[in-house]
Amino acid sequence: MLAWPSLDALGVDAFVTTRHGGVSAGSYATLNLGLHVGDTPADVLVNRRRVGAALGADLDDFVFCNQAHGRRVAVVSAADRGRGAFRLDDAVASTDALVTTDPGTVLAILVADCVPVILTDPKAGVLACVHAGWRGTVAGVTGTALHAMQALGARPERIQAAIGPAVAADRYQVGPEVAAAAERFFGGNLDGIMRPDGSGRWLFDLPAANRRVIRESGVPDAQIHGSGVSTASPIPDSRGMNGQGPELFFSDRAARPCGRFAAVARLRPKEDQ
Repeated sequence: MLAWPSLDALGVDAFVTTRHGGVSAGSYATLNLGLHVGDTPADVLVNRRRVGAALGADLDDFVFCNQAHGRRVAVVSAADRGRGAFRLDDAVASTDALVTTDPGTVLAILVADCVPVILTDPKAGVLACVHAGWRGTVAGVTGTALHAMQALGARPERIQAAIGPAVAADRYQVGPEVAAAAERFFGGNLDGIMRPDGSGRWLFDLPAANRRVIRESGVPDAQIHGSGVSTASPIPDSRGMNGQGPELFFSDRAARPCGRFAAVARLRPKEDQ
């Protein structure tokens, strides 16, 4: 897993899992955390329990949502613990961002190219996890999550943001309908977010787009932390076929079907601080 030491120092447990260290096989090898992609459910639950163990939490403490590539945000509490953790039908419905003020409740967002975003105001005790693909990004899901946090006492100037691994811009070619949607959302200013690739299509930098949304919501740029890697990143110092290392993350653009990795975060329980 990859973690942000800056969040750890603030009493927030936050990390992104890689695709390695689990029991799933084939296209889902090995740490697939998605129950919805065709993997053996029993294997997924073993993988999820391993992630919980790394956090020092039970799977019953997790909250998952059925992601819909929209902008809906749900505020969850201890009463929601376990939703979506063991099966799909009780996950938080049609939601792409989870917010909580409850220490110990573990938020989990599943991705495989889309942008995972973790947001926290530790002074206010507010935490969010966001799933932002291109549809969610141009629908404003990250900004909506920030507004939901502010309604619970968070202030933009105190928020720390972590943007996890996602598809790199040079691998994310989109068509004119996506470019038009992004242009509308960003008011015509696509500098640093999207550029034509010379083929009549565009290259879309989803992490940069979400960074701009966070910054324009009032979060200082110095408090927005990236990951430095993409979903095409190989394991450092590993060598596989043709001199390429095995990839660190699942990528839906690279292979279908494929598994899902997760952004996982919780406000650390006081007894663990």
